[in-house]
This record gives sequence, structure tokens and C-alpha cells, in this order.
Amino acid sequence: MDFLRLMPLEEALKDFFQRWQPRLRTETVPLEAATGRVLAEPVRATADIPGFARSTVDGYAVAAEDTFGASEGLPAPLRVIGEVPMGQAAAVRLEPGAAVRVATGAMLPEGADAAVMIEHTETLDEGAHEIGVTRPVAPGDNVIRRGEDLAAGTELLAPGHTLTPYDIGALSGIGLTAVKVFTAPLVAVVSTGDEVVPASAEPRPGQVRDINGPALAAAVLAEGGAPMVMGIYPDEFAAQEGALHAALEGGADMVLVSGGSSVGARDLTSSVINSLGQPGVFLHGLAVRPGKPTIAALVGGVPVIGLPGHPASALVVFEVFVRPILKAMQGLAGPAAWHRPWVWATLTRNLASGPGREDYVRVRLRPRPLPAGGGAEAAGLRGEVPTTDQPAFEAEPVLGKSGLISTLVKADGLLRIPLEKEGLRAGETVKVTLL
Repeated sequence: MDFLRLMPLEEALKDFFQRWQPRLRTETVPLEAATGRVLAEPVRATADIPGFARSTVDGYAVAAEDTFGASEGLPAPLRVIGEVPMGQAAAVRLEPGAAVRVATGAMLPEGADAAVMIEHTETLDEGAHEIGVTRPVAPGDNVIRRGEDLAAGTELLAPGHTLTPYDIGALSGIGLTAVKVFTAPLVAVVSTGDEVVPASAEPRPGQVRDINGPALAAAVLAEGGAPMVMGIYPDEFAAQEGALHAALEGGADMVLVSGGSSVGARDLTSSVINSLGQPGVFLHGLAVRPGKPTIAALVGGVPVIGLPGHPASALVVFEVFVRPILKAMQGLAGPAAWHRPWVWATLTRNLASGPGREDYVRVRLRPRPLPAGGGAEAAGLRGEVPTTDQPAFEAEPVLGKSGLISTLVKADGLLRIPLEKEGLRAGETVKVTLL
């Protein structure tokens, strides 16, 4: 394979997905374990939520028309004919010219179509049997109608939706205790290198603690996968072959190998992968910086990705190349489902870019300064959505070599310089993908 033939990222992903289709599996998990998982089937409301009209304030349930024209100078008098206890059905029916005491969340009695806040009433007799309403309400004021949150039969969530804490609340509200989701892909993480030692070890001269293994495992977990940490293996063919074979035998849906992807006498990853089975390595070299020596392979339908040993390179390649594959394994098909949120920003300094490679520059975001002597209005921040003409942020490049993990620690996002551009100038409006 010609390592010098670097494949552009978009072409590499297209080629990968032409060769490979994810093997999707599903499972049912308890609701409390479903946050971050991808829904495998639609969820519909089985009943109206709420199942009854309820008050959103402490006060009185009323017929709105009985309060029309009320004011502090001329309160509308209403007879208090009862109370609806919390958590119980309303046993009283509202009569014309009457009111019923309710607390926030209590059921509205039949005949009521609004609620009056207690602050907008005054007591007209010692026994509080009559009140005066000092502010009128319209039908629907201060109440949630039956089915206003969710009507029975409504599709609440569609397949392919990544569940959030808010979704979990809604699912609980319709009575679900478990949900069907795509199975979290099992991703083996293998670190390599004679110089790499565990985080718990005290490095000797020439040794470094493992950064890539823990970072990649954490990235897999954050993106909905289940990491299978395989440990650290020396630059020996047999050791690395054994590790990858164990990962595949252990049921890994994908294998990530960090280190050993560059061309050199002691860089074995490509050869080790090819020894495991067909079709083997089909890509060795991405036209991206950092991340040039990336390897992509398939072994019996399982993606095996060789990542650079330098931490920033490995994690940037995870972001732009591995993450889409991991998302596809969870039923999220197509670039629209893979993209992270992004913002427009103004670049703070010139950036050069070498020809023939996409540059992924780590950047720190900071709010755009207000003009001298101006407030929010002068800055154009009057509630409008920021545009390319008026970004809300400045993007300050975090420069440093690909071996420095601190460049990602300090960064808020990634700025892409396309293949065809030789750089960007300070003051340009740029798109920053949030990390």
C-alpha cells in the first residue's frame, strides 16, 4: 500500500462506509440507565399528559368570565365553596359566582377554566368564605389543560433520537420504566509502545505515562460506546497480534490501536492488522493534520483503526474519523447525525496551512469584546441570532505540537482549514466545531 497517497477525510469516510455496514443490535434497558443511548423504536404517549386540568398557582379555581372587569378599586366578589386537596380528585363542582381553593398542581373542579393567584385576591369576610378578585383572568390562565403537555397517541420520540435527561422525565411521565435502544458498541482500546507505562507507574528516563488509552476510552464512553480497555503492549509483533486477536475474540465491535501507525522499522500496526484476517488494511494515510499516519482496516467486518501515537493527533482523528463510525454503530446514519454543534467566530490571528492537507486547529473561544463606549446594543447583541457578519465569539488558536495533550485541554473547539486553502487571515469569520 502506498503510504504517500494521502486520502482526504471526506473521501476516506465515504470509502469506509462503502466497504462496511454496521451490525445493529438492540436491547431494553431501565430508564435510569438510558441517558445518552439511542432510541431503537418510536415512543408514543399512551394517555393524555396531564390526565386532568390542573392549577399552576396557589389560589382559586374560577370561571374566567366571573372575573372580567375586576380591579383593585372594584374587586369581583366570589363565594368560596370548597377546596381541592392535593393528589385527590375534585369532589366539588364550581358554581357561577363561586371559587374553589387550589394549590399548585391540584386538579381543577368541573366548571373552572382558569385559576387566580392568591396574591390577586383579598378576603372580604372574617371566615374567608368570600373573596374579591383584584385582577381578571382569561380562560386558560394559570392552568395546564388535560393533554396540553402530551396528547394520547402523539409520537413523543422517534427512532435514532439520543436520549437526554429531559426525555427520561417525559418517558417516566407516560409510565415507561424501560426503553428499547441500540446496543452500545463494544470498543477495544489498545495502547502500544515500549516507552509507554500505566498512569500508576513512575516513569523512568525515556518512558511516558499512557495518555491515549484512558483518553480514548473516555471518548468512546462519552459518545455512547462501551470501552474495553486492553492495556499497553510493547513494540513486538507477537504481543500486539495477541492483543488484537483477544479483542476480536472478546466480541469487540471496533478496535482502536494507538501508536505504531507511522512508517518505520519499529512501527508494526499495519502488519499486525493484516495478519488477523481479510480484507485487512485499505487506508494508511489521511490528508489531515494532525493525524496523517491513520490506518483504517476491516477484519471480518470489524473496523480496526490505527491511531497516531501523539495524543492530540489520536484524539483529533477520533473526533473527525472514528466518531462517525461509532455513531453509525448506534443507528445514527449520515453526516447530519454525526455533526457536533458549531458557532461562528472571528479569527484572532493569521494561520498558515500546508497544501494537500486539511488542518484541524484547536481554538479557544471567548466572547467578542464590546465596542468602546457601547453596551450590548452597540455590540449588536440585542437578542438577535449571531450571524457570519457579526459572530458572538473570537477564536484564538491554541498552537502546539501534536504530542501535546494540553492543546486540547485548553481548546473549546476545532477550526478546519480546507485542503484548497493556504491559510486564513486574522479577522476572517470561521466555523468552529465545539468539543
